[in-house]
Amino acid sequence: MEKENKTVVRIRGLSKSYVRGTQVIPVLNDINFDIAQGEFLALMGPSGSGKSTLLNLLAGIDKADTGSIEVEGAEITALSEKELSLWRSDHVGFIFQFYNLIPVLTAFENVELPLLLKGLTKEERREHVEMTLGLVNLTDRMEHYPSQLSGGQQQRVAIARALVTDPTILVADEPTGDLDRASAEDVLNLMERVNREFNKIIIMVTHDPRAAEKAHVIRHLEKGYLYADP
Repeated sequence: MEKENKTVVRIRGLSKSYVRGTQVIPVLNDINFDIAQGEFLALMGPSGSGKSTLLNLLAGIDKADTGSIEVEGAEITALSEKELSLWRSDHVGFIFQFYNLIPVLTAFENVELPLLLKGLTKEERREHVEMTLGLVNLTDRMEHYPSQLSGGQQQRVAIARALVTDPTILVADEPTGDLDRASAEDVLNLMERVNREFNKIIIMVTHDPRAAEKAHVIRHLEKGYLYADP
């Protein structure tokens, strides 16, 4: 019998509001769910439903008003800003819709960036970067700048950058939103492979039902409330 994956992320009673002038706008209301090791989770819902807010909370970018988020037993909602920054660098890899690559750096240098604070030697960094760019099939493009790469290749560089530190969680905010269908399919297949071969947790916000089909679990946000697919 296949061993059941352990729970890595526990979310309990999570709520978040924003203040505009004198108006308090609730965005998330009493969110509760768990994420297991190796889970590929898709978050769906209309614009303004709280998807990106929930993703930012899970990634330690934003802080909740109430509730808790535990990752591998550590309650990240109790961490200071400095502690959160260190936690993110160790545990979270980010994949963005518009890649967020630095245009004056090569693919190699973009992927190397997260390693510069890790105390690795130059040779160790090169080994990590070359291995990760090989994983995304871009070894022959490592000296190219973003402007010399297609959208799909830029997103694969971004995935390599997210993976190079071996994070606990990969968070992806509309990772195929700026790609044509063929490039989007390539990127989704790569994410599926990373999830399968490395047992990585992936949390993906998407509007695209085709992208969501790659996930093991789909959860919908509607007016701040979370619902699971039956």
